[in-house]
Amino acid sequence: MDVMPKWAEVVLVPLISLLLAAIISALVILAIGEDPVAAVKLMVTGALGSTYGWGYTLYYATNFMFTGLAVSIAFHARLFNIGGEGQAMLGGLGVALACLYIPWPHWSLALIGAAFMAGLFGAVWAAIPAWLQAKRGSHIVITTIMFNFIAAALLNYVLVNMLRPKGSMDPATARFPDATNLPTLHDLLAPLGIAFSKAAPANVSLLVAVAACFALWVLIWRTRLGYEIRAYGHSESAARYAGISPVKITMIAMIISGALAGMMATNNVMGEAERLVLNSTEGAGFIGIAVALMGRSHPLGVFIAAILFGFLYQGGAELALWTSIPRELIVVIQALVILFTGALDNMVRIPLEKVFLALRRRKTRGAG
Repeated sequence: MDVMPKWAEVVLVPLISLLLAAIISALVILAIGEDPVAAVKLMVTGALGSTYGWGYTLYYATNFMFTGLAVSIAFHARLFNIGGEGQAMLGGLGVALACLYIPWPHWSLALIGAAFMAGLFGAVWAAIPAWLQAKRGSHIVITTIMFNFIAAALLNYVLVNMLRPKGSMDPATARFPDATNLPTLHDLLAPLGIAFSKAAPANVSLLVAVAACFALWVLIWRTRLGYEIRAYGHSESAARYAGISPVKITMIAMIISGALAGMMATNNVMGEAERLVLNSTEGAGFIGIAVALMGRSHPLGVFIAAILFGFLYQGGAELALWTSIPRELIVVIQALVILFTGALDNMVRIPLEKVFLALRRRKTRGAG
């Protein structure tokens, strides 16, 4: 029997960890001579106080949902995919090729085709380090980190030498055709009579990300493959004994992981920039690791954690714009969130387990 109830594991532990991170962040803001209460109010107002702020918060959250899910599926198979950044970069290349060279008649078909190409490119890029681990024993952490740099160099070469429009000095593709432009939340909500900012970049790919959360939940907890992935992640030796192939699970988990990371490009490349540029991922592949850790590798947890990090990104931009608080402080706050929800998880968990154990003993004595 678990010492701590499931609701406390899923809700209470992350909540207390967040509270501790917030307290330390407030002390840091005080140390640089700013008012932490005013800073929090500005972050909340800037990120959640208007449809414009919500639009940016949800735009960032969409990126983090995809990369958080990508890391989560790998975590379930006891694989640490740090290559989400590179997989998302090449996913953007897949989106660009689909949008530039296929004459789509409507954005809905373009979205399906671009998502497929993005997932394919990301999956292929993840399959290489997966095969190296499964067949050659190469460590997945090392190879996926290295493949981030290779992906960046490859994308740079392709943009500069192959996809850059003639006469342009910008290492980027041409703008995608109008038929591939995705509707924003403003476009989707206007027919329903709901006002939403036209300037906000959040778009229909948010719905794709939410659908991916649900699909991954079904895969992990409602299918035989998901059971095999979780079984392998809990104990490789037991999974082998049960006839589960380590090579199969490693390859499948990493391919799905890479595909999810690649599909992020439907949001930032196809939905927002409407062309492929260098560094379009902006570190979202690495933020996905923190999102997966904080969300306990559960799709619902990833969804909530992605919203939180979207809030931190947009709120941090508002802080940097309207106060003397440097933008880098938000990186510090993000690091504190990661520290308390990940590395220092047991610092919160163990005292809570003792509390619940004491309550259970008291209840048992009372019943006796």
